[in-house]
Amino acid sequence: MVNVVFDSGNTKLKLAIFENNSMVFSQSFLYTDELPKQLEKVLKDCKKDKNAILSTVKDLPEKISEIIQKNVKKLLVLDSQTPIPIKNTYETPETLGKDRLAGIIGANQIYSHSNVLVIDAGTAITFDLINEYDEYIGGTISPGLNMRFKALHDYTDKLPLLTPDFRPHYIGKSTRESILSGVQNGIIYEINEYLRISELNYANLKVILTGGDAFYFDNKFKKSIFAEPNLVLIGLNRILNYNA
Repeated sequence: MVNVVFDSGNTKLKLAIFENNSMVFSQSFLYTDELPKQLEKVLKDCKKDKNAILSTVKDLPEKISEIIQKNVKKLLVLDSQTPIPIKNTYETPETLGKDRLAGIIGANQIYSHSNVLVIDAGTAITFDLINEYDEYIGGTISPGLNMRFKALHDYTDKLPLLTPDFRPHYIGKSTRESILSGVQNGIIYEINEYLRISELNYANLKVILTGGDAFYFDNKFKKSIFAEPNLVLIGLNRILNYNA
């Protein structure tokens, strides 16, 4: 028996296959007309019996849902009522993003019984804390890298729409450099300050960085940070095992 994890976002469907808690396959798919055929091939190529978990931010097309149901033995659809292996103290669990919840559960697996801060640098930048008693405390949400670039362009008359640069100048000597410094260095300063405050409140704090834009910020912080791009998938696999 293997576990198949589906993480359905706004633009991509991520699939991972776990065997004995080790990820043996992963792939991301765009939502195109080819997706049903691509998905069915991957699932049929895996000849073993499969349990699956689906985390999605929107309703999947009916054809995709049918292919998943047809090719797995049991499907768990993650929602706010799904049993999880940690205590969730969030006051509005029904509004908590499934990716945030899965990420913190993945972090708790990597650093069990530890104070852990998860930084997810994606469309939004989220900070989430779980304590040494395996209690999810909560977190913060702020605009992500490209959202900040887009906001400067959309809400002004003359500022250009830029894309990230790996080495923005500390002081911008042109409009382009000023925007890059303000956006990217601003995020670094924001994260470093959040790290500083979190370490004052949580002893021996561990930090995990994940998300699609994480590579722009890796190795740019004062504290040592563990980068894990598959954190959400790891957390979803753990939730599936917990409900097996």
